[in-house]
Amino acid sequence: MVSADSGIGEIRIDRPAKKNALTTAMYGAMADALEGLDRDDAIRVVVIRGGNDFTAGNDLYDFMQASASGDGSALDAIVDFLTRLCDFSKPLVAGVRGNAVGVGTTMLLHADAVVAGSSARFRLPFTQLGLVPEAGSSLLLPLVAGRMRAAWMLLAGEFFSAGEAFAAGLVTTVVADDRVDAMAGEVAAKLAALPPIALRETKRLMRDAIARDVRAQMDAEIAAFSQRLTSDEFRDAVALVLRPKEGAPR
Repeated sequence: MVSADSGIGEIRIDRPAKKNALTTAMYGAMADALEGLDRDDAIRVVVIRGGNDFTAGNDLYDFMQASASGDGSALDAIVDFLTRLCDFSKPLVAGVRGNAVGVGTTMLLHADAVVAGSSARFRLPFTQLGLVPEAGSSLLLPLVAGRMRAAWMLLAGEFFSAGEAFAAGLVTTVVADDRVDAMAGEVAAKLAALPPIALRETKRLMRDAIARDVRAQMDAEIAAFSQRLTSDEFRDAVALVLRPKEGAPR
């Protein structure tokens, strides 16, 4: 869902029944939203929010169905979104509550401010799924959090708390859960009140310093990710995740 008010654009991930797990269609919608908001001169800052959960990551059932078509549309949709996110020229603010899993964590590496609720939980479960990181996170996370901390996050794939995310430099501030939306709005309003060209130029200078390396790493990640999608490890991991729970209705 996309909205705009007082120079602030908003992208809200809104699929609460599935903990905001992302489908191919949702990736496409978010990519289009980023493109439109970036071109809109009336928009100075963009906020990305979830609901009770930021996002549980990819909807594996949807992703497997799309991948089964063999046309690469599922991976293309993810790459398109991540590319537009990486290239976005205006300040990005994220408001995070609940689960931020997989891309729900890696996309934050492209934000300029992240407000997290105190109960937010982050996880990078790529190895558990037989996959590799994306969004340039294999480069950006070590730069932000330090190599040893990033290695554990990416290799072990365990949940970590909002406090740990703050200590690792992934989060700007931690507030009570019921203050996340308001605080994200306040942060966005502060940025929107500043000279817009100076904001964009400052962001460009920071981004351009490592842009070539980030793009190259994203390409390498996607090549490896694509190969992993055909692996037995990935198929077995997804089959385990999607297996009906004992006693669940059929």
